[in-house]
This record gives sequence, structure tokens and C-alpha cells, in this order.
Amino acid sequence: MPCKDNNEEKKNSMDSFEVLQKTRTVVISEEVSQKLAARVCNQLLYLQELSNDPIKILLNTQGGHVEAGDTIHDMIKFVRPEIIMIGTGWVASAGILIYLAAKKENRYSLKNTRYLIHQPSGGAYGQATDIKIEAEEITKMKKRLNKIISDGTGQPLDKVTKDSDRNFWLGAEEAIEYGIVNKIITSIKEIK
Repeated sequence: MPCKDNNEEKKNSMDSFEVLQKTRTVVISEEVSQKLAARVCNQLLYLQELSNDPIKILLNTQGGHVEAGDTIHDMIKFVRPEIIMIGTGWVASAGILIYLAAKKENRYSLKNTRYLIHQPSGGAYGQATDIKIEAEEITKMKKRLNKIISDGTGQPLDKVTKDSDRNFWLGAEEAIEYGIVNKIITSIKEIK
């Protein structure tokens, strides 16, 4: 009996993957990690080879590893097909980095989605010199992320820097006003 259940789970998983492949949809619904970045990059490259039709990304993440987010952000910009980004649930931290990789006109949100920008966090231990190096790297990362947010939203860099100094939450409507989201949708049919 357990083998049958495992086989059924695998079959359902494959069926889901096939549907997502046919609809050119990538789902990101977990913490941003190196493993996620590898999976998403592979999917984007694979879908690019099938056709140049747009690819939809459904994004729901609490954030995570910034460099993994960088990888996904850069790959979204790298592939030929247009990327249509749909925020759902929450798009937080490194998730904002991924979300803003899509062109502004291709950034959609479901109505109850929440968005979070804030400064990166990290930790270091070891010798004082190594701790200082890590602190300097986090400061560089903060400046770079603020620039990406500023460029992606049209907000002045000093405003983004101030807003991201602490957790800065926005509902979908507020995210439109801020320049993160282009349009709130309630149905996939609303995407042009």
C-alpha cells in the first residue's frame, strides 16, 4: 500500500509539472535558497528553449538567501521571453529582489498580497578582522539592494534607504503607489 501511495504522489507531481510546463508557469512558494535558485533557473532556461512566449512566475516567499535571490533576479532578466510576475501571499525581503526583476508593466499582484522591504541581515563570528569584512559586505549589499529597489520602483534612493532601514510593509494598493506593483488582479484573464 505505501508503494502505491508514493507512486500516486509521483504521478500527481509529474502531472502538475506537465501542466505548469504547458502553461509556461513557474511557482516560487518557499524560502529563497540556492536549491530554489537552481530549480528556477533550470525551469526558465528550459521554457526559453521551448519558445519565446511569455513565462509566468507566481511568487510567494518570505525571502531568504540574498545571493540566491540575485541569481533568480539576473536569470529573469537574462532569458529571452517576457516574464510576467504575479505576487501572491507575501513577497518579502529577497522576494522583492526577484519580483522587481520583471518589467514594471509585467508586475501583477493578487489583492491580499503583502510586500516587505528591509535591510539585509547577517551574522559573523571569528576574528575581529573577519567580522569587520562581513559587516562591510552587508553594508555594500544594503546599498546595492536599495539601488535595485529605487530603480525598479522609481522612488528616490534616499527614500528607499530610509524606508528599508526597518521592516516596511505594504499592502497591494500601497505597493502600487510605491511603484512595486503595476496592477492588482483577481483572475489570470486580466493579464494582457
